[in-house]
Amino acid sequence: MTVGDICDKLNLKPLSGEVGLEREVNGAYICDLLSWVMAHAQKGDAWITIQSHSNIVAVASLLELSCIIICEGAEVEDETIRKSASEEIPILSSNKSSFELAKGMVNLGLGN
Repeated sequence: MTVGDICDKLNLKPLSGEVGLEREVNGAYICDLLSWVMAHAQKGDAWITIQSHSNIVAVASLLELSCIIICEGAEVEDETIRKSASEEIPILSSNKSSFELAKGMVNLGLGN
């Protein structure tokens, strides 16, 4: 399943434009602590977080995550969006909670 597929099925808003929507998603990881994500997320995961600082893009790029999903309608800084576009790491936005997004991911066959 691609990032674009998840956008459509979970009604997510791509903040970085069309960049990276063809990336494959293998699973999901939910966490707001950057160092914990660095130690535990897996390549190809969609990362669900409330964090919106530009460092999330650096972490996602380092780990080769498929995308970053910002939950609960949190505001994302313009710098973060620009960085995500240049790194080709899509940032998606949702008003849903991380729990609701996790349920949606499981229903799509992307959870354990």
